[in-house]
Amino acid sequence: MLKVGYFQFKPQFGNIKKNTQKVIKTLHGISADLIVLPELPFTGYYFKDRYEVKELAENPYDSVTIDLLHSLCKTNDFYLVTGFAEEDQNKYYNSSIVLGPEGIVNIYRKLHLFNEEKFWFDPGDKPPKIIEIRGTNVGMMICFDWIFPELMRDISLQGADVICHPSNLVLSFCQQTMIGRCIENNVFAITCNRFGSDNRPQGTLKFTGKSQIVAPKGNLLHRALSQREDLYFTEIDPCTARDKKVTSNNDIFEDRRPEYYKNLY
Repeated sequence: MLKVGYFQFKPQFGNIKKNTQKVIKTLHGISADLIVLPELPFTGYYFKDRYEVKELAENPYDSVTIDLLHSLCKTNDFYLVTGFAEEDQNKYYNSSIVLGPEGIVNIYRKLHLFNEEKFWFDPGDKPPKIIEIRGTNVGMMICFDWIFPELMRDISLQGADVICHPSNLVLSFCQQTMIGRCIENNVFAITCNRFGSDNRPQGTLKFTGKSQIVAPKGNLLHRALSQREDLYFTEIDPCTARDKKVTSNNDIFEDRRPEYYKNLY
């Protein structure tokens, strides 16, 4: 069994120190294996331009924020999946990082940029991969990645049991769609969304909250309220994600016929 959860909260735009301290204060002393935070929870989301991203993004290997989060993981012996604004050689990515007691485990750069993100960030340049956490295969995707079923299928075909999904959702479709994705791939998905608004010079974006944990076969284990802070944990059995049988004669992966899906490749 694996104890997993998320922390849905309302970051303050640009206040990296305050947002980081809120996460540390909330999660310190928590007993868990894997915790998911939202997309861009330390910087906020609604940048006015690429220059603002440049001012707030961090190199994870030389970052006070990442160092503090690593210490949190080490002290409490858990793993953390969180979004962050990544700087790497004058490029800027909307990224997600896995941190554990041992430090940085993996970084995923968002492949599918949503709307104005295309003006702020560089698109992800590496394929997703899974990593092992306490005997469980874990993959990552970020927010708008949800609308591309190919990505979640790819991660699942790599053997993922649990898919961590940091998000800043503004559309109303994702939460229900992720139930279908978990049926299609027979996996767990932890979607951690933020709530509240980013009120910026160019306008206001309101986020939908409703973070959730979905089990194989689309079973909704928990969904947060829309505009309320929520810290939630549950125990899951990753082994239930490894049986891909629908009937005694059907396996959702073995029955695939990719030679007839050539337009996908």
